[in-house]
Amino acid sequence: MPKTSKRKRILKIIGGIIIFLTLPTLLFFGFMYLKYNEDLPTGTQGAEADQLATSMLQALNEEAYLNTDYLEWTFKGIHHYKWYKTDQTCEVLWDDMTVILDFENSNNSKVFAGEQEYNGSEKQAYIQKAQDYFNNDSFWLVAPYKVFDKGTERRLVTTNEGEKALLVTYTKGGTTPGDSYLWHLDETGKPKSFQMWVDILPIDGLEASWNQWTTTESGALLPTTHKFFVFNLDMGKVKGLKL
Repeated sequence: MPKTSKRKRILKIIGGIIIFLTLPTLLFFGFMYLKYNEDLPTGTQGAEADQLATSMLQALNEEAYLNTDYLEWTFKGIHHYKWYKTDQTCEVLWDDMTVILDFENSNNSKVFAGEQEYNGSEKQAYIQKAQDYFNNDSFWLVAPYKVFDKGTERRLVTTNEGEKALLVTYTKGGTTPGDSYLWHLDETGKPKSFQMWVDILPIDGLEASWNQWTTTESGALLPTTHKFFVFNLDMGKVKGLKL
């Protein structure tokens, strides 16, 4: 067989394998996109939106959360956190790494590999990784309490079902500023789910549950797990303490 024909045959086989592997994925993504993708809803800023946000915080006993000094949880069994909220520090643990984040002064953050403090060339990279982990994973724990954070915009949205929902946009801060979340509330005013318009997801408007709550020792209400598609985002053993 001539070399040119052999090469074409090999390329044809490789191309067939690529199509075989990628086509189902593309078809599945296309189905999911058509089924779930939604445009960011419009809403009205002002007193009504702020009142809905305030009512949600009251339903969650925000005062107990504000008076909580220490939070502990494990995100998806991978990242473990010991957040000394009052002291503005957090221990972030994954694999054999431990990073102690100092939120007031990042220069005071420390990195440990096993039991040994690490000051090598990748120290700042580990600190940034821990910060990114914290930004994402803590949001899944305390997001409802962040609706009045600096840089947030709140809008009152009326859903297609005629219910009032709260759209919160983070214009700055965190790892991905510009993300928006539409909070759906139950009859008591507590969150039951939110929809997400975020940079890291290719489909807009995907929904995750916020209806598995636990009352911690400090009295703060925090989620124990979230349902997202067929996935469970487990928060581990959630603790909230007054020290």
